[in-house]
Amino acid sequence: MNKLNKISFVIPCYRSEKTVLIVVDEIERTMAQRRELDYEIVLVNDGSPDNVWQVIKKRAEEDGHIMGINLAKNFGQHAALMAGYNHCTGNVIVSLDDDGQTPADKVFLLIDELEKGYDVVYASYPENRQNAFRRWGSNFAKKMSDYMFDIKDDRKGSSYFVAREFVIREIIRYNHSYPYISGLILRTTRNIGVVSIPHRERIAGKSGYNLKSLISLWLNGFTAFSVKPLELGTFVGVGMAMLGFVYAIYTIIRRLCTPTVVEGWSSLISITLIVGGIIMVMLGLIGEYIGRIYICINNSPQYVIREVSSRTKND
Repeated sequence: MNKLNKISFVIPCYRSEKTVLIVVDEIERTMAQRRELDYEIVLVNDGSPDNVWQVIKKRAEEDGHIMGINLAKNFGQHAALMAGYNHCTGNVIVSLDDDGQTPADKVFLLIDELEKGYDVVYASYPENRQNAFRRWGSNFAKKMSDYMFDIKDDRKGSSYFVAREFVIREIIRYNHSYPYISGLILRTTRNIGVVSIPHRERIAGKSGYNLKSLISLWLNGFTAFSVKPLELGTFVGVGMAMLGFVYAIYTIIRRLCTPTVVEGWSSLISITLIVGGIIMVMLGLIGEYIGRIYICINNSPQYVIREVSSRTKND
């Protein structure tokens, strides 16, 4: 196991011009307590509409520990992480948020746990400070990952985690569109630890995730690394066919026993709508798979870098 000698912090940035430097300052204060360790902070501007790139660029030109990466447009948090991973040089990589909710000063709690032999260690929050909508989204994503990858552990991870270099090197081998970091980690290793740390209130602004982006993320997780949704569709189809068969027998028996009964329109239309809805959902899911295959065949970029800003420590 390689000795810890350099830590890379990778932070995707979106609408965080008022918070990102607070996070950077906290990291630098924390690393000042371990002067024997080298570190770097990779800040990735994910097409943010505010002035966060100007903030990042100015700091990167002044601080040799910081590298700024400016993406050409908004590719999403996971693509931004991939861009950062491709530029980091540490043998332990830390991923955290730009809003100050992930306590950077607790990073060595995660690293100390990693040193016990884990490949990845997640921060888990006993009291989550996200709004109810985001908590629901995170819980759904956790259940989705558990189902897709046959995870039996009830412990919850987060966007704040540390990983060994070999895990990140394996992750960045994935060069297709729609990266899903949790899936890439789980297909690389199951040697994962969890540390409980406090979760903070957001310093400023609001989450960049809305219902549309969460649904997009869920679809990405569903379709990127597993065919289980198609298997689930098969089971639902078989179940509906059996239900329809039972209902047909019931209808025949009822008609024989009571010849004068008039079958209800409501029951017929209800069954039609249910079956039709399931068919449309499964067609949409199949279309999502086919669409992603098409995009990958056409080599759609995972991300595009417009500019990189940094200075050497010798400047």
